Amino acid sequence: MTTQHRLAHSGFTLTRNYPIRVDRIWNAFAEEEQKRAWWGDVDRVDPREWAFDFRVGGRDVDEGKFHNGPVSRYEATYTDIVEHVRIVTTYDMWLDGAHMSTSVASLEFESTDAGTQFTHVEHGVFFDQFWDDGPGREEGTRGLLDALGNYLA
Repeated sequence: MTTQHRLAHSGFTLTRNYPIRVDRIWNAFAEEEQKRAWWGDVDRVDPREWAFDFRVGGRDVDEGKFHNGPVSRYEATYTDIVEHVRIVTTYDMWLDGAHMSTSVASLEFESTDAGTQFTHVEHGVFFDQFWDDGPGREEGTRGLLDALGNYLA
């Protein structure tokens, strides 16, 4: 049996305008209780492991099992944080123990007259059987930004 090794690159940019002040949106990322309130999908996932360390060099972990489905694991390291301006992370994802991707993501917060323009830019490398999952990652990130908007409303 031959194992097929594949590698694919994928990137996307998502911009949202929230009618909310920058500091309120920032706190939804920077404060653990707030992030837990909107991050992920508790209706579809049973939580297993959570760690939150919001500082440069700090690590976040979020592992959960989809109802009647696979275990998803997210491990991120904060590489740059400028309060109310940007957050940069590198992160890895696993699905049922298989390493699916490594990504770098930047989150930018810009005050506007109407509130905040939020921009998420991501570049990922997808491995082996997950080589074509770039569109799924973008869709999942759109879902997170929808959840953030609902939380802030």
